Amino acid sequence: MRRDYVTLELRHVDRDGDRLPAAVLAYDGPSDLLEERLTDAGGEPLDRERVDVAFRLRSADDDDATGVFSLTNRMTGEFVVEVNADAESVRELVDAARRDDDPDDADGCYRVVVERDGETVASYEKRTLLVYDDEGSLLRQHSLIPSGVEL
Repeated sequence: MRRDYVTLELRHVDRDGDRLPAAVLAYDGPSDLLEERLTDAGGEPLDRERVDVAFRLRSADDDDATGVFSLTNRMTGEFVVEVNADAESVRELVDAARRDDDPDDADGCYRVVVERDGETVASYEKRTLLVYDDEGSLLRQHSLIPSGVEL
């Protein structure tokens, strides 16, 4: 799936709201390709337990750092959706997900929503977002890793 089919928009990243911050992936490519990526081999929709979220930096320039924000099928390792994104947007999402209130009371610290033509086609509440540098090393301090999780 081409990255230029997808745009990233952040919602609810203000710390005042009671809604989970969201990374909204707006898709405008072929619908059959999106449907195929969002389902497993048996045609069942992927649930949040079978989708991983990551961001990998392509450039480490602090002023204009960019990378790829992606959803990956945990079972196959295949990319479900990926989009070019600036690191500042991902930092903003991570900061919003690290709320002052107790995120353990929610199913997730943030939400990833996939939309097509303004309609939600998939939504995943997540607690983990792994951020990697341009060489593939995990940046723990910039990642969302729930306590008790060993990587």
